Amino acid sequence: MASPALPGLFCCFAAFVLLVFACVSGNAWSAISFLDANVNGRVVHFGVFGYTGIKATVGYDIQDAVGSFPDNTLGTNALKALTYVMILHPIAAAFALIACIFGLCGAGFSRIGTILMSLSAALATLITLVVWVIDMSLWGIVRNRIRNHGPPGSTANYGNANWLVLGALVALILGFCTAAFGSCMPSRRRANVNRV
Repeated sequence: MASPALPGLFCCFAAFVLLVFACVSGNAWSAISFLDANVNGRVVHFGVFGYTGIKATVGYDIQDAVGSFPDNTLGTNALKALTYVMILHPIAAAFALIACIFGLCGAGFSRIGTILMSLSAALATLITLVVWVIDMSLWGIVRNRIRNHGPPGSTANYGNANWLVLGALVALILGFCTAAFGSCMPSRRRANVNRV
């Protein structure tokens, strides 16, 4: 008989992988980014730890990436502060990994692993929800400012990392629900004892 922890374990592992891909976006792997901007012929891919062409850093100035804009549209302190919050992506990935480890314990050993998996998946879900809302807000503001205040021909589009984080959020919600349901299922030991 399969463990009731397995569906939650699968969902949490899928969320972990998606969040790791989102974490290596931008400067580490330009194929995955939160925002793709083309300003004055320069293509910039924004990620968690920076943008194309810079060393990995926590928090960065978006204005430096795209060049000078009139009236310092992209150089505000609020936008720079939101780039510091991008550190929540690897934190959410860490909690998804912890949920996977507890899920392995729940699948192989005891119900307490499934209960701990549901708790850590719930925490990972909350962090991922917060970070996804911040991602959409931050990159939506930057995208609109580049389109509206940039030099003629400037373009900015959402990257695929936003949707990876959304997929991780959905997987974590499913992982939490299935783990919570699995922890309420009768244990295999009790079911085997009742058969005898």
